[in-house]
Amino acid sequence: MTKLLATAVLAAAFSWHATPARLGVSAKEFHLILSRPYVKAGHVEIEVQNDGEDVHDLRLRRIGGTRTYRVPGTQPGRRRTIEISLLPGRYRLWCSVADHRALGMQAVLRVRR
Repeated sequence: MTKLLATAVLAAAFSWHATPARLGVSAKEFHLILSRPYVKAGHVEIEVQNDGEDVHDLRLRRIGGTRTYRVPGTQPGRRRTIEISLLPGRYRLWCSVADHRALGMQAVLRVRR
């Protein structure tokens, strides 16, 4: 019986997958609203919901970093999701369509250990 229980515990441990942190981003003329101010470092699922009338995309870059993550242009009323791995730090998010960033479509996300 003990051997069977140990086997079941080991099987469960090896089949377990970490669930990614989730972040919702609402994009609307001319602001971004984050569902939370921070997420835990590691795998993060980011869902962009276009609640506006124009096409919006999303760019994300760690402050001081060089890699930019991209969510393609999203039509009004639609959503797109990406899953990425983030290191701890602060990240800038913005819409790169036309002058949307300058008009206020930007935010900062904290990624914690």
